[in-house]
This record gives sequence, structure tokens and C-alpha cells, in this order.
Amino acid sequence: MKKFILYTLLSLVTLGLIGYIYITVTPPASPLETVTFQENGNDISITYSRPYKKDRLIFGEESDGALVPFNKYWRTGANNHTTIELKNSIIIDNNTLNSGLYSIYTFPGKDSWDVVFNETNSFWGIMQPDPEKDLFTISTPSNSLDQSIEQFTIDFIPSPPDGPPSTGIRLRWDLTEVVIPFN
Repeated sequence: MKKFILYTLLSLVTLGLIGYIYITVTPPASPLETVTFQENGNDISITYSRPYKKDRLIFGEESDGALVPFNKYWRTGANNHTTIELKNSIIIDNNTLNSGLYSIYTFPGKDSWDVVFNETNSFWGIMQPDPEKDLFTISTPSNSLDQSIEQFTIDFIPSPPDGPPSTGIRLRWDLTEVVIPFN
């Protein structure tokens, strides 16, 4: 009986060690990334997980098997929800987003996306945040790209020289690009 207990404990420790090594050594399928913007008095960081295309249909109709179906909730990345942290307030489409930590989720469409800023900031998985905690939603056009982007990417772009005085949060994946202007 003592040998059985000893072998069982040894097996559990071995399995636990193998699991720990697998989790810590194997790179994640959708690595976590934080991008920052520090310019013109703004101090913004966005943290998100970056899934890969892997020969899949990314945006499209649900009936066509799209990974992210049009007009359906998307956490805007993988694993944890995408979060935005601000050290100071910014204006997004006439809405003020005060300093703090918020989640961003989207409803991608064929020609435009609804982008939602929610006061909740710690979600894992595919559950949609409580809509009662939505601060505001904006609609922004989606653009087609000439070349496919393999890995979901969020970055910041400066305002165009002949455009309005704003900067943008840019979301790109596969052949789709969305820019969220802010001042």
C-alpha cells in the first residue's frame, strides 16, 4: 500500500512538472503584447493577445465559417480581453475617455466596425462584458488592405498632414484595417 501511494505521488509530481515546463517553455499561440503611445501629452498603453491567421477566413459571414463573423461580438484579440490604459483623458468621436483602465471590444462589419469602450477591465475568454458598463460605442469605417497581415496587430498612427489634428489607434488583421481617431 505504501508503494502504491509513493508511486501515485511520484506520478502526480512528474505530471505536474511536465505540465509546468510545457506551459512556461512553449510559446503561446496568441502572444500577449503591449503597445504604447507617449506624445503630445498623451500616455496610452493597449494590451492584447495577437492570434495568427493560419490560413483561416478571419472576417466574414458566419455561414462561410469566418473566425470573426460580421456583426457579432469579438473580444478584439485572443485569450484576455483587450485593455486600454490612459494616464490622461482623450477624446474619441466626441466622447471623453478619462484616465483609467478599460476594455475594448468590437462588432466587426463588412464596411464599418462598432468599437465599444467598457469600464470593466479583467476578462478572460469569449464572454462579452456587461453592456450596462459600456461607456460609449463609436462606429468607424473598415478599410481593405492590399497585403494580408498574418498576425492581429494594434498600433498607433499619427494624424495625416492634411487631415484633422488627431492620432489613431489602428487595428489590422488579414485584409482589414480599422482606425480609431482620438485627440
